Amino acid sequence: MTQQSKPLQHKDISLSDKYELEEGVAFMSGLQALVRIPIVQRRRDKAAGLKTAGFISGYRGSPLGGYDAELTRANKYLEDLDIKFHPGLNEDLAATSIWGTQQVNLMPGGSDYDGVFGIWYGKAPGVDRSIDALRHASAHGTAPHGGVLAIVGDDHGCKSSTLSCQSDHVLASMIIPVLYPSSINEFVEYGLLGIEMSRYAGCWTALKVTSETVETTGTVDLSIEKQEILQPNADEFSMPEGGVHIRLNDVPREIDDRLQNYKAFACHAFCRKNKIDKTVMDSPNPRFGIITSGKSYGDVMQALVELGITEEVAAKIGLRVYKVGMVWPLEPQGVQNFVQGLEEILIVEEKREMIEYQLKQQIFNWPSETRPVVVGKYDENSEILLPLENDQSVGLVAHVIAKRLGHFYHNEQVEACLQFFEGREATMASYVPPMLRRPFYCAGCPHNTSTKVPEGSFAMAGIGCHFMVQWMDRNTALPTHMGGEGIPWVGSSSFTKQKHIFTNLGDGTYFHSGSLAIRAAVASKVNITYKILYNDAVAMTGGQSVDGDLPVHRVAQQVVSEGVTKVWILTETLENYKDRSLFPSEVEILSRDYLDKVAKQCQETKGTTVIIYDQTCAAEKRRRRKRGTFPDPAKRVMINQAVCEGCGDCSDQSNCVAIQPVETEYGRKRKINQSACNKDFSCLKGFCPSFVTIEGGELRKTKAGNSFDDVLANIPQPKLMKIDKAYNIMVTGIGGTGVTTIGALLGIAAHMEGKFCRNLDAAGLAQKGGEVLSHVRISPVRDDLRTGHIIAGGADLLLACDMVSAVGKTSYETLHAERTRAVINTENTPVADFVINNEINLSHEQVNSVLMEATQADSQYLVSATSLALTLLGDEIATNVLMLGFAWQKGLIPVGLEAIERAITLNGVAIEMNLQAFAYGRLAAHDSKKLAELLRSILGGSTPEMNENVDGLDRIIAKRIAYLEDYQNLAYAERYKSILDRIIKVENETMGRATTLSKVVAQSYHKVLAYKDEYEVARLYTNGDFIKELKAQFSGNYKVKFHMAPPILAGTDQATGRPKKRTFGPWMLRALSLLARFKYLRGTAFDIFGYHHDRKAERALIKSYEADVRFVVQSLTADNYELCVELLSLPLAIKGYGLVKAANIETAKVSHHILMTRLSL
Repeated sequence: MTQQSKPLQHKDISLSDKYELEEGVAFMSGLQALVRIPIVQRRRDKAAGLKTAGFISGYRGSPLGGYDAELTRANKYLEDLDIKFHPGLNEDLAATSIWGTQQVNLMPGGSDYDGVFGIWYGKAPGVDRSIDALRHASAHGTAPHGGVLAIVGDDHGCKSSTLSCQSDHVLASMIIPVLYPSSINEFVEYGLLGIEMSRYAGCWTALKVTSETVETTGTVDLSIEKQEILQPNADEFSMPEGGVHIRLNDVPREIDDRLQNYKAFACHAFCRKNKIDKTVMDSPNPRFGIITSGKSYGDVMQALVELGITEEVAAKIGLRVYKVGMVWPLEPQGVQNFVQGLEEILIVEEKREMIEYQLKQQIFNWPSETRPVVVGKYDENSEILLPLENDQSVGLVAHVIAKRLGHFYHNEQVEACLQFFEGREATMASYVPPMLRRPFYCAGCPHNTSTKVPEGSFAMAGIGCHFMVQWMDRNTALPTHMGGEGIPWVGSSSFTKQKHIFTNLGDGTYFHSGSLAIRAAVASKVNITYKILYNDAVAMTGGQSVDGDLPVHRVAQQVVSEGVTKVWILTETLENYKDRSLFPSEVEILSRDYLDKVAKQCQETKGTTVIIYDQTCAAEKRRRRKRGTFPDPAKRVMINQAVCEGCGDCSDQSNCVAIQPVETEYGRKRKINQSACNKDFSCLKGFCPSFVTIEGGELRKTKAGNSFDDVLANIPQPKLMKIDKAYNIMVTGIGGTGVTTIGALLGIAAHMEGKFCRNLDAAGLAQKGGEVLSHVRISPVRDDLRTGHIIAGGADLLLACDMVSAVGKTSYETLHAERTRAVINTENTPVADFVINNEINLSHEQVNSVLMEATQADSQYLVSATSLALTLLGDEIATNVLMLGFAWQKGLIPVGLEAIERAITLNGVAIEMNLQAFAYGRLAAHDSKKLAELLRSILGGSTPEMNENVDGLDRIIAKRIAYLEDYQNLAYAERYKSILDRIIKVENETMGRATTLSKVVAQSYHKVLAYKDEYEVARLYTNGDFIKELKAQFSGNYKVKFHMAPPILAGTDQATGRPKKRTFGPWMLRALSLLARFKYLRGTAFDIFGYHHDRKAERALIKSYEADVRFVVQSLTADNYELCVELLSLPLAIKGYGLVKAANIETAKVSHHILMTRLSL
């Protein structure tokens, strides 16, 4: 039976509903539903006349990474109900403190409370490390009015874990019953059942949640919280004498007797009494049964919908479905009654089987004529049916059900679905995304620098954001579990030729358990350097503080006391270390610039050494700056793109994603994305004179003023989309840009209108600049939303805020060319791989082509959303809401305008900007001419600069002739043209209409002729273009400073060993203007710069290239054409300045030798 809700008045909705409401429906996230459990439990206890309290402790970890943050935000509700939240130092100590809650009434001092219920939380690895504590605490027992709920976060799909993880079997080994809710709607219900079962059976109860169930938001029916929870009477289960609860002076053998012979069976009785396991679909003549639980239950029920199997069709098939709420220990009476008379049972569960092996054990001795065939992970022929590893999708489950139903029933819709899913399975097996958006360090992240190691060395990875260093080409690998960092080296060091290693250890992990690893390394006398990456936050799970007082000086004191050989502190803020009285005298404190030098000293030092790298998390800096609690220097970095060579040294030095590629007439250059920049300033270490800093002033906000308010207010509303079933929206974007906010806005807006919503946010590691997806499902009927996941081919709308994420496998699988309409942001934010690979193909055209083929051809809308957000609102962060406004105006969003605007207001974040972004998105969809007029008014009559098409040989040559005339003189330009004329002539004679060789020479010869010496850098700063760009980006009272390493000024940087870069004030612009006038001295005896080896190498390169051109002119044939093109394109890779360019010249010489050898054969 379907259920529809009555529309709510917008004014009746509040974000506090999730904790304050006691009836009706509320919109909340999975984590908020878990926070609600103790609140409701305490209210129920109070209503029952019990004076109880609650205590919550555990340790964060995805998918429970933000649970502690939600508890902190809800603290006023918890405190009012005598519920105390105390984050644990680590999981096992937290579990031990929870054990103490059950001992309250055993204390000689007594208590004012009838009991204290405890809630422990942790992800699966936390369960693993806490087995001893959990086993002892559960075995010893709980208090009759206490009880313990252990919330366990499993990551079946390995979205944000070092291993795919499942806790069921570990918990079963400790005889801890496991409840597994299928969705957010059952979190509170099962949590209450778990606490009451713990009170009754005298053992801890586990509540299993997964990334697929807890990382959701949606409308939750609160009426289930009122249901009566019953305890079995003495006729239904007989307890041992003295009961099963905790007691003083207990005897170990008696503890085990109660555990083994009573507690699990008491859980069976409790499960039966409260109908936790139940038949949810039945048939008068049952033949085929499906048993499932948790997330898989939603998959199964959604699969049945997709297969067209209603209750009426199920009756014809003889299908029945059994939902298991307690997956261990499997209650025998209910499940055995269910399987009676069935011919076959399909058990659908994730990862390793749990229900399946219990059921098979229970019916093993049944007579063969009544024992059904049981299939699950394997079929009757021992072939794999459902995967043992990772996760499974609705599509896969539907595929398996359809195949098994073939034994019992034939139906055109089922067979069509089977054919579709088989075809989609084959497509996805061969599909390779044209580009991947992998997670990466945030702009300005300390780990960008701190994880570097000297050339030829090796580092072991640790747990935390720095885990990602493994895909950053930094000789780092071999991670361990949390707290074991570096210790594998104790076992391997005696048997390898490697003499020393580094290992990364975050400050959160150090506090959690990593300090013991350092103690073990010291005791083992191995040569190892621990880099304690002190970033002042537990950044991976949301920026929480370390759960205790851990200043840098205390870390230094602790590691010194452990007996390490030597300790260094490297810091971004040396000025904070003026008072060194709290630091051990032997600890050396230096600028972070000395990392490489110190690391090399570590390699030569025997024993255990420690580098404490002190720099605050970049994401946390940004958060704190918004709150005004962290210094925000009035300083910005800008790149003069004309001076930039595109060598990538700035990326090498900083590893920063805020340095982004710009495709120009003269090749790929760099720019600073000011919206992403977190002011780390490591990019200034790049050996390049193109960097300037702007001190004072502010970014010029080119946003629209109030003059267009009337235009925005008078955009006509489209016809609102009406839906009678689930409508599925796939939102794709980049971690950290507010992708999940879109789902939240739509969800709360739908809730306001009385619709049901279920969102699944697929983030995990992706929150660090990687692919983030939000599955948004809206329906007028609750029963339509059995799962938060959009199935294969099930997306009605693709809202591609980032197109690269949209072509990722997970998103792509949901698209259907005949169903999915698309709104696509055409501006492809560069993937982070660009930081590592300067020449990466960003594949924009291919990405766009894939999306065009995968979505509905007549409903594809392309929007330049990022530049619109930046121009209209002054910040790229407004992109996603602007996209939402565009989609809404096109009639693609099934919720009303008032509800969305109210949701934006309720969200409470950048309300004005987001309302404007939504309105501008609507304008872009409704009236592109009016939008263009608005843009012209903002940009002073011009449109945003677009790079010219670099094709067209005549245009390429003409631009470069003009450039060289400005660079030197007309004769110099004629020299260029003369060579080009010769190469064009010989190419035409040899290859007809081909122009590839001529284009290559036009670009390469220009590059070697127009080498950027002191005169040219001066000209490019003072010809007017730089000042124009500067004024376009910045306003106010500011000073420009230049960061250069002029070869004529000798000097070596003591920290890095590179030529020393110096900072020059605004006066430098006048000096450069004067210097530019002396360009006529270039190459003459009076050229004082020309005697430097860099300039000599550049002039030699000109002669060498001209010789290569003469060689090609004389020897070009159709057979060696490609080799000649490759030869004459070599200068295009010779980029940079000074030592960077010199290295590239040497690389080109090697390639040159190889090519000339091949051409001479």
